[in-house]
Amino acid sequence: MKKICLLFSLLFVFTSCKQEPADLVIINSNTYTVNSSFEKATAFAIKDGKFIGVGTNQEMLKKYKALKTIDAKNKTILPGLIDAHCHFYRMGLQQQKVSLEGTKSYDEVLEKIVAFQKEKKVAFITGRGWDQNDWEVKTFPTKDKLDALFPNTPVAVGRVDGHALLVNQATIDLSGITKNTKVSGGEIILKNGKMTGVLIDAAMDFVKFPSTTKQEAIQGLLDAQKISFSYGLTTVDDAGLGRQTIELIDSLQKNKALKMRVYAMVSGDTQENLDYYIQKGILKTDRLNVRSFKVYGDGALGSRGAAMRTPYADRENHFGALIYPAKRYQEIAKQIAASDYQMNTHAIGDSANTWMLKTYKEVLANNKNRRWRIEHAQIVAPEDFKNFDNILPSIQPTHATSDMYWAEDRIGAERMKGAYAFKKLLNRYGKIALGTDFPVEQVNPFLTFYAATIRKDIYNYPEDGFQIENVLSREETLKGMTIWAAYANFEELEKGSIEVGKFADFVILNQNIMEIEGAKIPATKVISTFLNGERVY
Repeated sequence: MKKICLLFSLLFVFTSCKQEPADLVIINSNTYTVNSSFEKATAFAIKDGKFIGVGTNQEMLKKYKALKTIDAKNKTILPGLIDAHCHFYRMGLQQQKVSLEGTKSYDEVLEKIVAFQKEKKVAFITGRGWDQNDWEVKTFPTKDKLDALFPNTPVAVGRVDGHALLVNQATIDLSGITKNTKVSGGEIILKNGKMTGVLIDAAMDFVKFPSTTKQEAIQGLLDAQKISFSYGLTTVDDAGLGRQTIELIDSLQKNKALKMRVYAMVSGDTQENLDYYIQKGILKTDRLNVRSFKVYGDGALGSRGAAMRTPYADRENHFGALIYPAKRYQEIAKQIAASDYQMNTHAIGDSANTWMLKTYKEVLANNKNRRWRIEHAQIVAPEDFKNFDNILPSIQPTHATSDMYWAEDRIGAERMKGAYAFKKLLNRYGKIALGTDFPVEQVNPFLTFYAATIRKDIYNYPEDGFQIENVLSREETLKGMTIWAAYANFEELEKGSIEVGKFADFVILNQNIMEIEGAKIPATKVISTFLNGERVY
Protein backbone atom coordinates (compact mmCIF):
# COMPACT_ATOMS: atom_id res chain seq x y z
CA MET A 1 0.00 0.00 0.00
CA LYS A 2 2.88 2.33 0.87
CA LYS A 3 4.49 1.64 -2.51
CA ILE A 4 1.25 2.52 -4.31
CA CYS A 5 0.93 5.77 -2.35
CA LEU A 6 4.55 6.63 -3.10
CA LEU A 7 3.99 5.93 -6.80
CA PHE A 8 0.97 8.23 -6.90
CA SER A 9 2.91 10.94 -5.04
CA LEU A 10 5.80 10.78 -7.51
CA LEU A 11 3.35 10.84 -10.43
CA PHE A 12 1.64 13.93 -8.95
CA VAL A 13 4.96 15.74 -8.54
CA PHE A 14 6.05 14.83 -12.06
CA THR A 15 2.72 15.95 -13.54
CA SER A 16 2.71 19.22 -11.64
CA CYS A 17 6.24 20.01 -12.85
CA LYS A 18 5.60 19.02 -16.45
CA GLN A 19 6.10 21.91 -18.84
CA GLU A 20 3.36 23.05 -21.18
CA PRO A 21 4.13 23.04 -24.91
CA ALA A 22 4.75 26.34 -26.71
CA ASP A 23 5.68 27.16 -30.27
CA LEU A 24 7.90 30.09 -29.34
CA VAL A 25 9.29 31.71 -26.20
CA ILE A 26 10.93 35.12 -26.24
CA ILE A 27 13.35 35.82 -23.36
CA ASN A 28 15.65 38.65 -22.24
CA SER A 29 13.43 41.32 -23.73
CA ASN A 30 12.43 44.85 -22.75
CA THR A 31 8.74 44.33 -23.51
CA TYR A 32 6.08 47.02 -23.16
CA THR A 33 2.91 44.97 -22.83
CA VAL A 34 0.55 48.00 -23.08
CA ASN A 35 -1.88 46.19 -20.81
CA SER A 36 -4.23 48.15 -18.54
CA SER A 37 -1.41 48.80 -16.05
CA PHE A 38 1.16 49.50 -18.79
CA GLU A 39 3.37 46.79 -17.28
CA LYS A 40 6.69 45.62 -18.64
CA ALA A 41 7.85 42.02 -19.08
CA THR A 42 11.07 40.25 -19.93
CA ALA A 43 9.58 37.16 -21.56
CA PHE A 44 6.46 35.73 -23.17
CA ALA A 45 5.28 32.49 -24.75
CA ILE A 46 3.25 31.79 -27.90
CA LYS A 47 1.23 28.84 -29.14
CA ASP A 48 -1.09 28.54 -32.14
CA GLY A 49 -0.59 32.19 -33.02
CA LYS A 50 -1.56 33.62 -29.62
CA PHE A 51 0.17 34.72 -26.43
CA ILE A 52 -0.18 32.02 -23.76
CA GLY A 53 2.08 33.48 -21.09
CA VAL A 54 3.67 36.83 -20.23
CA GLY A 55 6.12 37.43 -17.38
CA THR A 56 9.75 36.94 -16.42
CA ASN A 57 12.42 34.76 -18.01
CA GLN A 58 12.29 32.35 -15.08
CA GLU A 59 8.50 32.05 -15.19
CA MET A 60 8.32 31.40 -18.93
CA LEU A 61 11.25 28.96 -19.09
CA LYS A 62 9.94 27.03 -16.10
CA LYS A 63 6.37 26.79 -17.35
CA TYR A 64 6.83 26.24 -21.11
CA LYS A 65 8.79 23.85 -23.29
CA ALA A 66 9.17 25.68 -26.60
CA LEU A 67 9.90 24.41 -30.08
CA LYS A 68 11.96 27.58 -30.48
CA THR A 69 13.39 30.13 -28.06
CA ILE A 70 14.62 33.58 -29.09
CA ASP A 71 16.98 35.62 -26.95
CA ALA A 72 15.95 39.23 -27.57
CA LYS A 73 19.20 40.49 -26.01
CA ASN A 74 17.34 43.20 -24.09
CA LYS A 75 15.89 44.77 -27.25
CA THR A 76 12.63 46.70 -26.94
CA ILE A 77 9.49 44.85 -27.96
CA LEU A 78 6.12 46.50 -28.57
CA PRO A 79 2.72 45.11 -29.55
CA GLY A 80 2.26 44.99 -33.33
CA LEU A 81 1.71 48.55 -34.50
CA ILE A 82 -1.66 49.60 -35.92
CA ASP A 83 -2.02 52.41 -38.44
CA ALA A 84 -5.49 53.71 -37.66
CA HIS A 85 -5.87 55.66 -40.90
CA CYS A 86 -3.99 54.93 -44.09
CA HIS A 87 -4.48 54.02 -47.72
CA PHE A 88 -2.75 50.64 -47.85
CA TYR A 89 -4.06 49.57 -51.25
CA ARG A 90 -3.47 52.97 -52.83
CA MET A 91 0.11 53.03 -51.52
CA GLY A 92 0.71 49.61 -53.03
CA LEU A 93 -0.60 50.67 -56.43
CA GLN A 94 1.60 53.77 -56.24
CA GLN A 95 4.67 51.51 -56.41
CA GLN A 96 3.75 50.94 -60.07
CA LYS A 97 3.33 54.66 -60.83
CA VAL A 98 5.47 57.78 -60.92
CA SER A 99 6.37 58.93 -57.41
CA LEU A 100 6.54 62.68 -56.88
CA GLU A 101 7.01 62.79 -53.10
CA GLY A 102 9.65 65.21 -51.90
CA THR A 103 9.86 67.21 -55.12
CA LYS A 104 11.01 70.78 -54.48
CA SER A 105 9.80 72.44 -57.66
CA TYR A 106 7.43 71.95 -60.56
CA ASP A 107 10.42 71.45 -62.85
CA GLU A 108 11.54 68.53 -60.67
CA VAL A 109 8.03 67.06 -60.97
CA LEU A 110 8.32 67.26 -64.76
CA GLU A 111 11.78 65.69 -64.71
CA LYS A 112 10.49 62.71 -62.71
CA ILE A 113 7.53 62.23 -65.06
CA VAL A 114 9.82 62.31 -68.11
CA ALA A 115 12.25 59.81 -66.53
CA PHE A 116 9.37 57.51 -65.54
CA GLN A 117 7.88 57.50 -69.02
CA LYS A 118 11.26 56.93 -70.65
CA GLU A 119 11.56 53.72 -68.62
CA LYS A 120 7.94 52.51 -68.47
CA LYS A 121 6.44 53.73 -71.75
CA VAL A 122 2.84 53.55 -70.47
CA ALA A 123 -0.24 54.63 -72.41
CA PHE A 124 -1.55 56.80 -69.55
CA ILE A 125 0.87 58.34 -67.03
CA THR A 126 -0.42 58.41 -63.47
CA GLY A 127 1.18 59.08 -60.11
CA ARG A 128 1.02 61.28 -57.04
CA GLY A 129 2.96 63.14 -54.38
CA TRP A 130 3.59 66.74 -55.49
CA ASP A 131 2.97 69.52 -52.99
CA GLN A 132 3.20 73.14 -54.10
CA ASN A 133 3.67 74.19 -50.48
CA ASP A 134 7.13 72.61 -50.60
CA TRP A 135 8.16 74.68 -53.62
CA GLU A 136 9.78 78.10 -53.67
CA VAL A 137 6.80 79.34 -55.68
CA LYS A 138 3.89 78.07 -53.60
CA THR A 139 1.18 78.26 -56.24
CA PHE A 140 -0.62 75.53 -58.12
CA PRO A 141 1.16 74.43 -61.31
CA THR A 142 -0.37 74.80 -64.75
CA LYS A 143 -0.49 72.26 -67.55
CA ASP A 144 1.41 74.27 -70.20
CA LYS A 145 4.74 72.47 -69.78
CA LEU A 146 3.00 69.11 -69.47
CA ASP A 147 1.21 69.76 -72.75
CA ALA A 148 4.51 70.55 -74.46
CA LEU A 149 6.21 67.42 -73.10
CA PHE A 150 3.26 65.05 -73.60
CA PRO A 151 0.97 66.38 -76.33
CA ASN A 152 -0.57 62.98 -77.08
CA THR A 153 -0.09 60.93 -73.88
CA PRO A 154 -2.61 61.53 -71.08
CA VAL A 155 -1.03 62.56 -67.77
CA ALA A 156 -2.84 62.79 -64.41
CA VAL A 157 -0.75 63.19 -61.26
CA GLY A 158 -2.23 63.76 -57.82
CA ARG A 159 -1.25 66.16 -55.09
CA VAL A 160 0.22 64.51 -51.97
CA ASP A 161 -3.10 64.63 -50.10
CA GLY A 162 -5.12 63.09 -52.92
CA HIS A 163 -7.45 66.09 -53.07
CA ALA A 164 -6.04 67.80 -56.17
CA LEU A 165 -5.02 66.51 -59.57
CA LEU A 166 -2.85 67.99 -62.28
CA VAL A 167 -3.83 66.85 -65.77
CA ASN A 168 -2.68 67.74 -69.27
CA GLN A 169 -4.82 68.62 -72.27
CA ALA A 170 -4.73 65.05 -73.57
CA THR A 171 -6.42 63.91 -70.35
CA ILE A 172 -8.91 66.77 -70.49
CA ASP A 173 -9.87 65.86 -74.05
CA LEU A 174 -10.10 62.16 -73.25
CA SER A 175 -12.34 62.87 -70.25
CA GLY A 176 -14.56 65.44 -71.95
CA ILE A 177 -13.94 68.13 -69.34
CA THR A 178 -14.37 71.82 -70.17
CA LYS A 179 -14.08 75.01 -68.16
CA ASN A 180 -17.89 75.04 -68.07
CA THR A 181 -18.24 71.55 -66.61
CA LYS A 182 -20.47 71.85 -63.55
CA VAL A 183 -18.83 70.67 -60.31
CA SER A 184 -20.46 70.25 -56.91
CA GLY A 185 -18.07 69.70 -54.00
CA GLY A 186 -14.94 70.63 -55.93
CA GLU A 187 -13.43 73.07 -58.41
CA ILE A 188 -11.87 73.34 -61.87
CA ILE A 189 -9.10 75.89 -61.38
CA LEU A 190 -9.07 78.59 -64.07
CA LYS A 191 -6.56 81.34 -64.82
CA ASN A 192 -7.48 84.20 -67.10
CA GLY A 193 -10.57 82.23 -68.03
CA LYS A 194 -8.62 79.15 -69.17
CA MET A 195 -8.22 75.74 -67.56
CA THR A 196 -4.93 75.37 -65.67
CA GLY A 197 -5.14 71.59 -65.52
CA VAL A 198 -5.68 71.55 -61.75
CA LEU A 199 -8.83 69.79 -60.54
CA ILE A 200 -9.94 69.89 -56.90
CA ASP A 201 -11.86 67.13 -55.07
CA ALA A 202 -15.11 66.22 -56.91
CA ALA A 203 -13.75 67.67 -60.16
CA MET A 204 -11.26 64.80 -60.22
CA ASP A 205 -14.13 62.34 -60.64
CA PHE A 206 -14.53 63.42 -64.27
CA VAL A 207 -11.11 62.03 -65.24
CA LYS A 208 -11.36 58.74 -67.13
CA PHE A 209 -8.48 56.74 -65.67
CA PRO A 210 -7.48 53.40 -67.13
CA SER A 211 -8.85 50.45 -65.16
CA THR A 212 -6.52 48.64 -62.77
CA THR A 213 -5.99 45.01 -63.79
CA LYS A 214 -6.43 42.23 -61.25
CA GLN A 215 -2.73 41.41 -61.42
CA GLU A 216 -1.82 45.06 -60.78
CA ALA A 217 -4.18 45.08 -57.79
CA ILE A 218 -2.68 41.90 -56.36
CA GLN A 219 0.86 43.19 -56.83
CA GLY A 220 -0.12 46.46 -55.21
CA LEU A 221 -1.43 44.72 -52.10
CA LEU A 222 1.66 42.52 -51.83
CA ASP A 223 3.98 45.51 -52.28
CA ALA A 224 2.09 47.45 -49.60
CA GLN A 225 2.33 44.49 -47.23
CA LYS A 226 6.08 44.19 -47.66
CA ILE A 227 6.63 47.89 -46.97
CA SER A 228 4.26 47.91 -43.99
CA PHE A 229 5.80 44.87 -42.32
CA SER A 230 9.22 46.51 -42.60
CA TYR A 231 7.93 49.31 -40.37
CA GLY A 232 6.38 47.05 -37.73
CA LEU A 233 2.77 47.42 -38.86
CA THR A 234 0.62 44.35 -38.28
CA THR A 235 -2.83 45.96 -38.77
CA VAL A 236 -3.76 48.70 -41.22
CA ASP A 237 -7.03 50.63 -41.31
CA ASP A 238 -7.55 51.21 -45.03
CA ALA A 239 -9.73 54.30 -45.26
CA GLY A 240 -12.07 53.86 -48.19
CA LEU A 241 -12.19 50.63 -50.18
CA GLY A 242 -14.59 49.37 -52.83
CA ARG A 243 -16.28 45.99 -52.77
CA GLN A 244 -14.03 44.51 -55.46
CA THR A 245 -10.86 45.37 -53.53
CA ILE A 246 -12.26 44.11 -50.21
CA GLU A 247 -13.19 40.80 -51.81
CA LEU A 248 -9.73 40.53 -53.36
CA ILE A 249 -8.12 41.15 -49.95
CA ASP A 250 -10.33 38.47 -48.40
CA SER A 251 -9.41 36.00 -51.14
CA LEU A 252 -5.67 36.66 -50.83
CA GLN A 253 -5.83 36.33 -47.04
CA LYS A 254 -7.69 33.03 -47.26
CA ASN A 255 -5.05 31.55 -49.57
CA LYS A 256 -2.35 32.99 -47.25
CA ALA A 257 -0.76 35.18 -49.91
CA LEU A 258 -1.74 38.28 -47.91
CA LYS A 259 -1.00 38.02 -44.19
CA MET A 260 -1.55 41.64 -43.13
CA ARG A 261 -4.55 42.28 -40.91
CA VAL A 262 -6.86 44.83 -42.55
CA TYR A 263 -9.57 46.93 -40.94
CA ALA A 264 -11.41 47.84 -44.12
CA MET A 265 -13.45 51.02 -44.16
CA VAL A 266 -15.92 50.61 -46.99
CA SER A 267 -16.16 53.65 -49.24
CA GLY A 268 -19.45 55.19 -48.17
CA ASP A 269 -19.57 57.53 -51.12
CA THR A 270 -21.92 55.33 -53.14
CA GLN A 271 -25.39 54.21 -52.17
CA GLU A 272 -24.61 50.85 -53.72
CA ASN A 273 -21.84 50.20 -51.18
CA LEU A 274 -23.98 51.35 -48.27
CA ASP A 275 -26.88 49.13 -49.25
CA TYR A 276 -24.78 46.06 -50.01
CA TYR A 277 -22.68 45.98 -46.84
CA ILE A 278 -25.44 47.02 -44.45
CA GLN A 279 -27.62 44.21 -45.82
CA LYS A 280 -24.70 41.76 -45.70
CA GLY A 281 -23.76 42.69 -42.13
CA ILE A 282 -20.36 42.76 -40.48
CA LEU A 283 -17.69 40.59 -42.12
CA LYS A 284 -15.07 39.42 -39.60
CA THR A 285 -12.20 36.96 -39.91
CA ASP A 286 -8.90 36.78 -38.02
CA ARG A 287 -7.31 39.06 -40.62
CA LEU A 288 -10.17 41.09 -42.12
CA ASN A 289 -12.73 43.25 -40.38
CA VAL A 290 -15.40 44.99 -42.46
CA ARG A 291 -17.66 46.95 -40.13
CA SER A 292 -17.24 50.64 -40.99
CA PHE A 293 -17.87 53.16 -43.74
CA LYS A 294 -15.48 55.94 -44.70
CA VAL A 295 -17.21 59.12 -45.84
CA TYR A 296 -15.59 62.32 -47.14
CA GLY A 297 -16.86 65.43 -45.41
CA ASP A 298 -14.63 67.93 -47.19
CA GLY A 299 -11.33 68.28 -49.01
CA ALA A 300 -7.81 69.07 -47.78
CA LEU A 301 -6.29 72.20 -46.32
CA GLY A 302 -3.31 72.16 -48.68
CA SER A 303 -5.54 72.46 -51.73
CA ARG A 304 -7.98 74.82 -49.94
CA GLY A 305 -10.74 72.27 -50.25
CA ALA A 306 -11.31 71.98 -46.48
CA ALA A 307 -14.70 73.46 -45.55
CA MET A 308 -14.23 76.54 -43.35
CA ARG A 309 -16.77 78.59 -41.37
CA THR A 310 -15.19 81.88 -42.49
CA PRO A 311 -13.05 82.58 -45.58
CA TYR A 312 -9.49 81.39 -45.94
CA ALA A 313 -6.98 83.95 -44.74
CA ASP A 314 -5.01 83.69 -47.97
CA ARG A 315 -7.87 83.57 -50.49
CA GLU A 316 -10.60 86.16 -50.37
CA ASN A 317 -14.19 84.93 -50.14
CA HIS A 318 -13.13 81.27 -50.45
CA PHE A 319 -14.59 78.81 -47.93
CA GLY A 320 -13.70 75.39 -49.36
CA ALA A 321 -16.70 73.08 -49.50
CA LEU A 322 -18.45 70.01 -48.19
CA ILE A 323 -18.20 67.18 -50.72
CA TYR A 324 -21.97 66.57 -50.63
CA PRO A 325 -24.99 68.68 -49.76
CA ALA A 326 -25.36 68.88 -45.96
CA LYS A 327 -28.60 66.89 -46.05
CA ARG A 328 -26.83 63.94 -47.69
CA TYR A 329 -24.63 63.43 -44.61
CA GLN A 330 -27.73 63.17 -42.47
CA GLU A 331 -29.18 60.55 -44.81
CA ILE A 332 -25.97 58.50 -44.75
CA ALA A 333 -25.61 58.79 -40.98
CA LYS A 334 -29.19 57.69 -40.34
CA GLN A 335 -28.79 54.64 -42.56
CA ILE A 336 -25.54 53.61 -40.86
CA ALA A 337 -26.93 54.32 -37.38
CA ALA A 338 -29.73 51.84 -38.04
CA SER A 339 -27.11 49.13 -38.67
CA ASP A 340 -24.19 47.70 -36.67
CA TYR A 341 -21.69 49.62 -38.79
CA GLN A 342 -19.39 52.42 -37.69
CA MET A 343 -19.24 55.77 -39.53
CA ASN A 344 -15.80 57.33 -40.03
CA THR A 345 -15.88 60.76 -41.66
CA HIS A 346 -12.99 62.73 -43.11
CA ALA A 347 -13.33 66.25 -41.67
CA ILE A 348 -10.51 68.79 -41.99
CA GLY A 349 -12.05 72.26 -41.82
CA ASP A 350 -13.88 73.72 -38.83
CA SER A 351 -17.14 73.88 -40.80
CA ALA A 352 -16.91 70.20 -41.79
CA ASN A 353 -16.13 69.22 -38.19
CA THR A 354 -19.04 71.30 -36.87
CA TRP A 355 -21.52 69.76 -39.29
CA MET A 356 -20.38 66.16 -38.85
CA LEU A 357 -20.30 66.40 -35.05
CA LYS A 358 -23.82 67.84 -35.10
CA THR A 359 -25.00 65.09 -37.47
CA TYR A 360 -23.39 62.35 -35.39
CA LYS A 361 -24.91 63.67 -32.18
CA GLU A 362 -28.39 63.81 -33.68
CA VAL A 363 -28.43 60.26 -35.05
CA LEU A 364 -26.54 58.56 -32.22
CA ALA A 365 -28.53 60.21 -29.44
CA ASN A 366 -27.17 58.75 -26.18
CA ASN A 367 -25.64 55.58 -27.60
CA LYS A 368 -22.20 55.47 -25.94
CA ASN A 369 -20.50 52.57 -27.68
CA ARG A 370 -20.81 53.16 -31.40
CA ARG A 371 -17.24 54.48 -31.58
CA TRP A 372 -18.02 56.65 -34.58
CA ARG A 373 -14.90 58.44 -35.71
CA ILE A 374 -13.92 61.81 -37.07
CA GLU A 375 -10.92 61.17 -39.30
CA HIS A 376 -8.34 63.99 -39.05
CA ALA A 377 -10.35 66.41 -36.83
CA GLN A 378 -7.77 68.89 -38.03
CA ILE A 379 -9.32 72.30 -37.38
CA VAL A 380 -11.95 72.39 -34.65
CA ALA A 381 -13.89 75.44 -33.46
CA PRO A 382 -13.46 76.10 -29.69
CA GLU A 383 -17.10 75.32 -28.92
CA ASP A 384 -16.94 71.99 -30.77
CA PHE A 385 -14.33 70.23 -28.63
CA LYS A 386 -16.99 69.34 -26.06
CA ASN A 387 -18.79 67.31 -28.74
CA PHE A 388 -15.93 64.82 -28.88
CA ASP A 389 -17.11 63.33 -25.57
CA ASN A 390 -18.76 60.50 -27.51
CA ILE A 391 -16.99 60.83 -30.88
CA LEU A 392 -13.60 59.18 -31.32
CA PRO A 393 -10.83 61.37 -32.80
CA SER A 394 -8.66 59.56 -35.35
CA ILE A 395 -5.67 61.77 -36.11
CA GLN A 396 -2.38 61.77 -37.98
CA PRO A 397 0.38 63.60 -36.06
CA THR A 398 2.68 64.09 -39.04
CA HIS A 399 0.03 66.26 -40.70
CA ALA A 400 0.81 68.86 -38.04
CA THR A 401 4.54 68.89 -38.70
CA SER A 402 4.02 68.86 -42.47
CA ASP A 403 1.49 71.71 -42.44
CA MET A 404 3.02 73.91 -39.73
CA TYR A 405 5.07 75.97 -42.20
CA TRP A 406 2.02 77.37 -43.99
CA ALA A 407 -1.13 76.47 -42.04
CA GLU A 408 -1.40 79.77 -40.16
CA ASP A 409 -1.08 81.74 -43.41
CA ARG A 410 -3.98 79.71 -44.75
CA ILE A 411 -6.42 79.89 -41.84
CA GLY A 412 -5.17 82.71 -39.57
CA ALA A 413 -3.84 82.80 -36.01
CA GLU A 414 -7.22 82.57 -34.27
CA ARG A 415 -8.29 79.33 -35.95
CA MET A 416 -4.86 77.82 -35.33
CA LYS A 417 -5.77 77.63 -31.62
CA GLY A 418 -8.10 74.74 -32.45
CA ALA A 419 -5.89 73.15 -35.12
CA TYR A 420 -3.87 69.94 -34.66
CA ALA A 421 -5.06 69.95 -31.05
CA PHE A 422 -4.21 66.34 -30.20
CA LYS A 423 -4.07 66.73 -26.41
CA LYS A 424 -7.38 68.62 -26.29
CA LEU A 425 -9.03 65.88 -28.33
CA LEU A 426 -7.54 63.15 -26.15
CA ASN A 427 -8.75 64.89 -23.01
CA ARG A 428 -12.31 65.06 -24.36
CA TYR A 429 -12.74 61.44 -25.48
CA GLY A 430 -10.16 59.75 -23.24
CA LYS A 431 -8.63 57.80 -26.12
CA ILE A 432 -7.18 58.72 -29.49
CA ALA A 433 -6.42 56.61 -32.56
CA LEU A 434 -3.19 57.46 -34.39
CA GLY A 435 -2.25 56.86 -38.01
CA THR A 436 -0.24 58.33 -40.85
CA ASP A 437 -2.65 58.71 -43.79
CA PHE A 438 0.07 57.14 -45.94
CA PRO A 439 0.89 57.66 -48.77
CA VAL A 440 -0.11 61.27 -48.02
CA GLU A 441 2.61 61.08 -45.36
CA GLN A 442 5.39 58.53 -45.02
CA VAL A 443 4.54 55.00 -43.87
CA ASN A 444 7.09 55.23 -41.04
CA PRO A 445 5.22 55.04 -37.67
CA PHE A 446 8.25 56.33 -35.80
CA LEU A 447 7.77 59.68 -37.51
CA THR A 448 4.22 59.56 -36.13
CA PHE A 449 5.65 58.87 -32.67
CA TYR A 450 8.14 61.73 -33.03
CA ALA A 451 5.57 64.24 -34.31
CA ALA A 452 3.16 63.39 -31.49
CA THR A 453 5.67 63.42 -28.61
CA ILE A 454 8.17 66.05 -29.74
CA ARG A 455 6.02 68.15 -32.16
CA LYS A 456 8.93 68.72 -34.54
CA ASP A 457 9.81 67.55 -38.03
CA ILE A 458 12.94 65.57 -38.90
CA TYR A 459 14.85 68.83 -39.41
CA ASN A 460 14.33 69.62 -35.70
CA TYR A 461 11.97 72.47 -36.53
CA PRO A 462 10.74 74.39 -34.65
CA GLU A 463 13.32 74.41 -31.89
CA ASP A 464 10.72 74.59 -29.10
CA GLY A 465 8.17 72.35 -30.81
CA PHE A 466 5.01 73.23 -32.73
CA GLN A 467 2.07 74.17 -30.48
CA ILE A 468 3.80 72.27 -27.70
CA GLU A 469 0.76 72.56 -25.43
CA ASN A 470 -0.78 69.75 -27.49
CA VAL A 471 2.12 67.32 -27.16
CA LEU A 472 1.23 63.73 -26.24
CA SER A 473 3.22 61.68 -23.75
CA ARG A 474 5.11 58.65 -25.02
CA GLU A 475 2.73 56.34 -23.19
CA GLU A 476 -0.31 58.06 -24.72
CA THR A 477 1.25 57.90 -28.15
CA LEU A 478 2.12 54.21 -27.92
CA LYS A 479 -1.42 53.48 -26.76
CA GLY A 480 -2.75 55.48 -29.72
CA MET A 481 -0.71 53.29 -32.07
CA THR A 482 -1.71 50.01 -30.39
CA ILE A 483 -4.51 49.42 -27.85
CA TRP A 484 -6.51 52.60 -28.53
CA ALA A 485 -6.29 52.02 -32.27
CA ALA A 486 -7.52 48.47 -31.65
CA TYR A 487 -10.37 49.92 -29.59
CA ALA A 488 -11.26 52.25 -32.47
CA ASN A 489 -11.65 49.08 -34.56
CA PHE A 490 -13.65 47.13 -31.93
CA GLU A 491 -10.65 44.79 -31.68
CA GLU A 492 -9.17 45.60 -28.26
CA LEU A 493 -9.95 42.09 -26.96
CA GLU A 494 -7.83 40.42 -29.65
CA LYS A 495 -4.92 42.79 -30.34
CA GLY A 496 -3.22 46.02 -29.31
CA SER A 497 -1.34 44.64 -26.30
CA ILE A 498 0.85 41.70 -25.35
CA GLU A 499 -1.55 39.73 -23.15
CA VAL A 500 -2.63 36.12 -22.80
CA GLY A 501 -5.27 35.16 -25.35
CA LYS A 502 -4.47 37.88 -27.87
CA PHE A 503 -2.93 37.46 -31.31
CA ALA A 504 0.85 37.14 -31.07
CA ASP A 505 1.58 40.30 -33.06
CA PHE A 506 4.70 42.15 -31.93
CA VAL A 507 7.70 44.08 -33.18
CA ILE A 508 11.35 44.13 -32.06
CA LEU A 509 13.12 47.50 -32.32
CA ASN A 510 16.78 48.50 -32.44
CA GLN A 511 16.31 51.12 -29.71
CA ASN A 512 13.91 51.99 -26.91
CA ILE A 513 11.62 54.74 -28.22
CA MET A 514 10.07 55.09 -24.77
CA GLU A 515 13.31 56.33 -23.20
CA ILE A 516 15.82 57.52 -25.80
CA GLU A 517 16.52 61.17 -26.47
CA GLY A 518 13.67 62.60 -28.55
CA ALA A 519 15.88 63.62 -31.47
CA LYS A 520 16.87 59.96 -31.97
CA ILE A 521 13.30 58.65 -32.39
CA PRO A 522 13.09 59.10 -36.21
CA ALA A 523 16.14 56.86 -36.66
CA THR A 524 14.37 53.88 -35.05
CA LYS A 525 14.50 50.71 -37.12
CA VAL A 526 12.53 47.48 -36.98
CA ILE A 527 14.63 44.39 -36.38
CA SER A 528 11.75 41.92 -36.74
CA THR A 529 7.99 41.96 -37.14
CA PHE A 530 5.90 38.99 -35.96
CA LEU A 531 2.28 38.29 -36.84
CA ASN A 532 0.53 35.33 -35.22
CA GLY A 533 3.91 34.39 -33.79
CA GLU A 534 5.34 34.07 -37.32
CA ARG A 535 8.27 36.24 -38.33
CA VAL A 536 7.02 38.20 -41.37
CA TYR A 537 9.93 40.65 -41.51
